[in-house]
Amino acid sequence: MRKIVFAIVMMLCVGQILNAATSQYDFVVAKDGSGDFSTVQAAINAVPDYRKAGTTTIYIRKGTYKEKIVIAPSKENVRLVGEEGVVITFDDYASKLNAFGENKGTSGSASFYIFAPDFVAENIVFQNSSGPVGQAVACHVAADRVAFRRCRFLGFQDTLYTFGEYTREYYEDCYIEGTVDFIFGKATAVFNRCELHSKQTGGFLTAPATPQDCRFGYVFYDCRLTADPEVEAGSVWLSRPWRPYGKAVFICCQMGKHICPQGYHNWGKTDNERTAFYAEFQCSGEGSFTNNRVPWAHQLDNIMEYEMLKVLAGKDGWNPLIVEKP
Repeated sequence: MRKIVFAIVMMLCVGQILNAATSQYDFVVAKDGSGDFSTVQAAINAVPDYRKAGTTTIYIRKGTYKEKIVIAPSKENVRLVGEEGVVITFDDYASKLNAFGENKGTSGSASFYIFAPDFVAENIVFQNSSGPVGQAVACHVAADRVAFRRCRFLGFQDTLYTFGEYTREYYEDCYIEGTVDFIFGKATAVFNRCELHSKQTGGFLTAPATPQDCRFGYVFYDCRLTADPEVEAGSVWLSRPWRPYGKAVFICCQMGKHICPQGYHNWGKTDNERTAFYAEFQCSGEGSFTNNRVPWAHQLDNIMEYEMLKVLAGKDGWNPLIVEKP
């Protein structure tokens, strides 16, 4: 009898703790029906359109949510916070056919789309589970002022699409894996203390398509460049310019032996060597030696102009380093 009473008391206590923990959020998503919604998309749809007075914070309880999610342009100021073990996944890919028998294409392959500004995600896994079948995007970011903290982006080719032209994105303590061009796109993006993990021999970590008149492309601070054990040494390129003026800068990054000594590829176009901008500053590790880097790459003497807030400030002074409490 005592054991039964104790079990009931414990259940009540756990329930009270969960309720207290989630009461600070606007909506709660739970697959088992214990929250306000059982799907992430339903919670997103409930966010007031063009809400500007405050942030709508959504707490997602652990579980795998197989959904193709869209943060529509009207769903501004949304913050998703995941309990440990939250995975948002889908399995589309570029050559998969849509309802009209057409290829979905790279943009159509994404599991998660962000079109609204001022979006934040914390402690969530974004996955494209289709496997090594060509372009298959896990997260498609088309909005300005988007921040990710302690998130994971899982896929193979074209995992993370920083799509938005003249937009700004911030990634902190994130893990991003893939094979070919697994970080690519037009945005200005800062990666702070992130891990970039190569899953196979060969390939390219990044493929920036920075607009010609954009001062910054990708900037990596204190990141770790790692690989699966079977990935051959010197086989993975740091970057190639998807568009002629692609930019990527690696600052104090730790580079594994899988990184190609030449560092950067011109994508088969010698003109890209004149227009693209690739640079490094005080990187370390077996893949960081610069003796054999391509002659059109740069070694920086100082990084004052690459301070994170300078890179991301824009005209409105955006500062994603300030962490909002729920």
